[in-house]
Amino acid sequence: MEPRKRPEYVLEVLADPTCVKDIVRGILHTIFFHRYFPSMRPSSLEVLDLTLPVVADPELETLIETRVGQLVRQLSSTSSPSGGSRGELGVRFFEKRRRKAGGLGGWLTGTGRSEEEICWEVWKLKITLTTPRTETERMTLLRAEAPALQKTAMTIVKIVNRDKEHIPPITTSETNPFPYEILLNPRAEYDGKSMGFFS
Repeated sequence: MEPRKRPEYVLEVLADPTCVKDIVRGILHTIFFHRYFPSMRPSSLEVLDLTLPVVADPELETLIETRVGQLVRQLSSTSSPSGGSRGELGVRFFEKRRRKAGGLGGWLTGTGRSEEEICWEVWKLKITLTTPRTETERMTLLRAEAPALQKTAMTIVKIVNRDKEHIPPITTSETNPFPYEILLNPRAEYDGKSMGFFS
């Protein structure tokens, strides 16, 4: 059986320092709202007069807050004299599969794991932080952010409604059948789960 091709979706985000945290949080929650399969009570977040969905899961919310905080600190520390900087967040969703039997498996390597995690979907958020130099630039950017955020949210909705064939079947009764991770600057990180992530 030929392995499924893992889709990768890229979302470009432009934000100013006062809104970047809320914009990125809103986008991440929108992705997870459509890819988080345990039963949940829907909640919402107001960002730039837009109402976005929120997954009210303490573990996920903590992870999102941590990664967004790391991103904002990185963007703030690398801001150029022209008033801009870039960062990237990657979101990966995995399915757990039983390892194929063969040989001594994890016995010799000491891993002893009978399951492996295979990435089935990747989202890249490429964030550009823009610091306006004048009040006119600031007002222009603020007027552009809400429509851009709405367009990004609608892009996510279109993608998740269109692309469903690659989602693996739920084969477990665990609360969350698909593990996930959020990485800051994912090109620089390799966690051993899946070769070629963002290559």
